[in-house]
Amino acid sequence: MKVIETDVLDVYILEPQVFGDNRGWFMESWSTREMQKANLWYNFVQDNQSFSAQKGTLRGLHFQKGNAAQAKLVRCNKGSVLDVAVDLRKGSPTYKKWLAVELSAENKRQLLIPRGFAHAFLTLTNDVEFLYKADNYYCPEADRNIFWNDEELKIVWGIDNPILSERDAKAPRLSESDTDFVYEGK
Repeated sequence: MKVIETDVLDVYILEPQVFGDNRGWFMESWSTREMQKANLWYNFVQDNQSFSAQKGTLRGLHFQKGNAAQAKLVRCNKGSVLDVAVDLRKGSPTYKKWLAVELSAENKRQLLIPRGFAHAFLTLTNDVEFLYKADNYYCPEADRNIFWNDEELKIVWGIDNPILSERDAKAPRLSESDTDFVYEGK
């Protein structure tokens, strides 16, 4: 597996090695041993999967605060998405910086997002299946979101009117959020 550093601190793109022949293909989507060789230490405890029927569906920007924060390993198993991670760790050299990566069934890329980040994705095709690994269990009381098109973040989505849940359409701005992440350095 290839681990690619990004220009947002602590966020990595993972590119699996894919072995194919006339029958199809095989890939290793996660290896604790390979991640530890890259000095990345995660213990994922929950797998989640979502389905989005329509192109232009935007889910996010979501995060869990406090002790319920989650690191995530995300990938698109069917279709294609624009996946976005935003650094919300006050004091981080990349605070409020975001990264957008296309994840698709075709490119098999994954995005490794540490705790302290908001996460979202925009479907680029119909019938998208999206997979998440999380290193902490979902906690409804800690679940938060930020408005997808917050002027302070200036995320380039390439869409003006995405399909949103009622919750995401009414999300607070970053300046109104009760995010409490602090960068602790390495």
